[in-house]
Amino acid sequence: MPKNTHKIAIAGAATLGAAALAFSVVPADAQTTTTDAVSSARVAYSSQPVQDVKTSVTDQLAATSVKVDAIQAKKKAAEAAAAKKKAAAAKAVAAKKKAAARAAAKRKAAAKAAASHKAKEAANRSAKRAAIKKATVRHYANNLDGWIKHSLDIMKSKGIPGSYHGLHKNIMRESSGNPNAINDWDINAINGIPSKGLLQVIPPTFTAYHVSGTSWNIYDPIANITAAANYAADKYGSIDNVNSAY
Repeated sequence: MPKNTHKIAIAGAATLGAAALAFSVVPADAQTTTTDAVSSARVAYSSQPVQDVKTSVTDQLAATSVKVDAIQAKKKAAEAAAAKKKAAAAKAVAAKKKAAARAAAKRKAAAKAAASHKAKEAANRSAKRAAIKKATVRHYANNLDGWIKHSLDIMKSKGIPGSYHGLHKNIMRESSGNPNAINDWDINAINGIPSKGLLQVIPPTFTAYHVSGTSWNIYDPIANITAAANYAADKYGSIDNVNSAY
């Protein structure tokens, strides 16, 4: 018999099974012809190759292999995606840190520039003030006109009221413009405290109303005028309101 055929066909197996079943169910007293039935049944052989079973197993193995490959591919893809995501996150963090560092450096540079600019402006203002101060330094003549003008500038800086005219008229009446004038005949002189200077101020009044920044010499024209004007402002509102002995 050829190698590529079955020894027992499915049909033959079915016939044998049917014959065996018929033999087992016949009563003992009955006459049977089982031998003939069995022997008369022909065994049919198949001439087809055994391929179906082999093909089925191969297909199953192939399908399983495909599934395994798919799982592995999916796993690799997931791992690659996770690695890519991790790398992207690390890159984002690094970029964020770098940006923060740049921003901090920029802020620091801006603050430094602002401080430098501020210092430069302050220096410029100081230089300008010095220049203005230097430019506004006044020089006064060493005479009655110069003394009055110098005194008026000091009075203005101290908030003491008075005008050129008010000072001049009282100076001319009290001392005729002589800074060394002294009254040795009035009541103050009798009391031992004679009036002195351009505006004839007694020493206690000069000391009480002395203006800071001026000389403590009662005969100094500027000191005498500003102290007298300060006293007159306190007692009369202004030296301009004084028209007689005060």
